[in-house]
Amino acid sequence: MKRALMISLLVLATLLTTTLTAPLGATATSGPTWQPTPTGTDARLRGLSAVSRQVAWASGARGTVLRTVDGGSTWQQVGPPDTATLDFRDIEAFDAKTAVALSIGEGEASRIYRTTDGGRTWTETFRNPEPAAFYNCVAFFDARNGLVVGDPVAGEFRLLSTSDGGRTWTRLPGPAALEGEYQFSASGQCVTVAGRKDAWLATGGSSVARVLHSADRGRTWTASETPLASSESAGVFAAAFRDRRTGIAIGGDFANPTNGADALALTRDGGRTWREPVTAPAGYRSGVAYHGFLPHVLIAVGPTGSDVSFDGGTHWHQFHDGSLDTVDCTRDGGCWASGAAGAVARLG
Repeated sequence: MKRALMISLLVLATLLTTTLTAPLGATATSGPTWQPTPTGTDARLRGLSAVSRQVAWASGARGTVLRTVDGGSTWQQVGPPDTATLDFRDIEAFDAKTAVALSIGEGEASRIYRTTDGGRTWTETFRNPEPAAFYNCVAFFDARNGLVVGDPVAGEFRLLSTSDGGRTWTRLPGPAALEGEYQFSASGQCVTVAGRKDAWLATGGSSVARVLHSADRGRTWTASETPLASSESAGVFAAAFRDRRTGIAIGGDFANPTNGADALALTRDGGRTWREPVTAPAGYRSGVAYHGFLPHVLIAVGPTGSDVSFDGGTHWHQFHDGSLDTVDCTRDGGCWASGAAGAVARLG
């Protein structure tokens, strides 16, 4: 643990130096960046769950679920059988053996699978019975309690709850949606949690981009507007919280990926109010994560690059210009990202 801490601190210190000494608007060309790992697939991987610096799971198109237990040196394809038509847009892992994977889509395409043996066998624990429902993201408060959220049906967001680690799911009354409002399943981060009971749901598609907060594991919700732009292709794509008060909402317009205007906001009161940063990433970003033990460090990723903030999101510096969809950081200091063409990388 001490060695991992020292390595991560050195990595981030070097990254800070290289980004801040690069010319304004330029990407630093030396120092650490995302180090690609050989996944053996070209499927797009929008689902990612990092357990540690050594263990991570990734999921995506064509029924793909990958697992590494050696820091990304090798990956195993461990997806459920007979799921080649499914798109696993989100996955939540608890350790090297236990994970819950969510496939997205209308009707029966939205399913939940669970494994307790590293993907050797899977149990289907939910299959969406509503033709119009479309589930997007999953998040867990702990090893037993979790939520799955989906787009509105008849003006109400779809919401599932589990209290047994994903073995069974119960539908809860969902919060009311605005006209045209929905979620984006671009990174598995349209719902996020902090602590034992707090959850946040990110939206777009309507006249305003909102973040909805629940303090009781999804039973009741309050909504707040953010400064992020909103349209059919814009809104809050991802939210992350360091604790129950401090968080970030990030997104933009996927139809205009180089435009970073009105695409990031910060909160210090659990999402009741939001403020814009001093500087922001230069384009649309679909994923964001707080560093595991450096509380003011955040990493954001998207199709036009990756950015880091060292002051809680107030200022941002681009350090990578490649395309990635989602990012996750672990308590022992590991940061992972995944995206198109089977890409999975570690910050190194």
